[in-house]
Amino acid sequence: MSVGVKPLDPSEQSVARLVLLHDSAGKVLVILPAHSLLSLSVVWRLTGRQLQPTSAVDAAKFFGQTPLTTAAGQRQLLKMTVMLDDHYLPDQEVALWEPHSGLRFTIQAGWLEGADYQTSLGLSGEVLQAQHSPHAGVEAITHAVERFTALRVKQRLEDTLGLPAFSQTTQKLLLLRSDPSADVDRLLSVIRVDPSLSAQVMSWAVSPYYAAPGRIESVDDAVIRVLGFDLVVNLALGVAMGKVMQVPGHSVRGATPFWLQSVTMATLAERLAKVMPAAIRPKPGLVYLSGLLNNFGYLLLAHLFPPQFSTLTRYIEANPHMPYELVEQQVLNLTREQVGAWLLESWSIPPEVCFAVRYQNHPEIEGDAVIYARLLHVANCLLRQQGLCDGPLVELDPQLLEQLQLKPSVVEGCINDLIANQDGIRELTELLQRH
Repeated sequence: MSVGVKPLDPSEQSVARLVLLHDSAGKVLVILPAHSLLSLSVVWRLTGRQLQPTSAVDAAKFFGQTPLTTAAGQRQLLKMTVMLDDHYLPDQEVALWEPHSGLRFTIQAGWLEGADYQTSLGLSGEVLQAQHSPHAGVEAITHAVERFTALRVKQRLEDTLGLPAFSQTTQKLLLLRSDPSADVDRLLSVIRVDPSLSAQVMSWAVSPYYAAPGRIESVDDAVIRVLGFDLVVNLALGVAMGKVMQVPGHSVRGATPFWLQSVTMATLAERLAKVMPAAIRPKPGLVYLSGLLNNFGYLLLAHLFPPQFSTLTRYIEANPHMPYELVEQQVLNLTREQVGAWLLESWSIPPEVCFAVRYQNHPEIEGDAVIYARLLHVANCLLRQQGLCDGPLVELDPQLLEQLQLKPSVVEGCINDLIANQDGIRELTELLQRH
């Protein structure tokens, strides 16, 4: 299960979008331009009600009812309480689209004359993009943090976050990850003195996902024969960071579980890296770590802004066709990529990983580590199309595959292998969550 829909083609600028909201007092139907972001704050202020979007599943069921395929059923639908964006006139014909069910029909002239509310309800994608700079850094994060700090006192971002410190084992793993000369012997010396990590490594090695032949009799056997240096360090760091911040309980309804999405992203990105030509191939270990941590800023947003995070999830649900970064910019004034990359930098994660996380939605940006960001972007697009990752469904730019020297047939093979191994990936994810 995943959350996200395919946006309408930009040529359909005149089409309106249907959004179903509800509270204990009943349902409300919102009609606004299909390419706009619905501002829930305007809805709440105008109605005096804390109306919430229905979940993707419930919206698909409601708008998928057979009567709504008839003119009589459509007219009956519009007898609900209606909020109409002032982009439209009550007496004009309007082409409607509901993204979760795919329902499309045309409102006839006069059907909206009884609209209960009419005002400006949305912001266009162009307006939102103009407000957001992909280059914004720590200053933007600090500004956003200070907006929600009760005392509004300027202070270092590290103090504002109040994150717990890493364990000694995690600090040693970070040093190993950053040291190009580190080898398996140094890794084993760290694992052997940490009983918890030793147990984790053994459990990963015997999991069905790796299907290692023969018995795994020691940690040395698990690392040298089955997992390897890179994978052990990357998985151990993922677990350690997951202990610092918990997955939020009040997340987007119907979303792909956080760690399942992370492991799937890491697995596909690494596979794509391994089939690239050797001359331009990035380090698979760093690609895997980039994928594992690609969405870590989402946890940090929940940690930084608990009350506002709940509002953010409702905005995402109400605007499933919008890129997350535009929604987050509107609600919080920063994005998960901005704050996630900053946190990883503060933890001394390799710069290639930090760059990939920060610019995974901007493959056009140049830089020494741009190949890592582009790989994450490609993996993200592909997984959304398969329903294995959240976010609006977007077409993959063929030029990106050319830049990475990835043949479409090879990419398709990687996707098929990933789908065939979903049970193993779920097993590995459960092991990560368990630890």
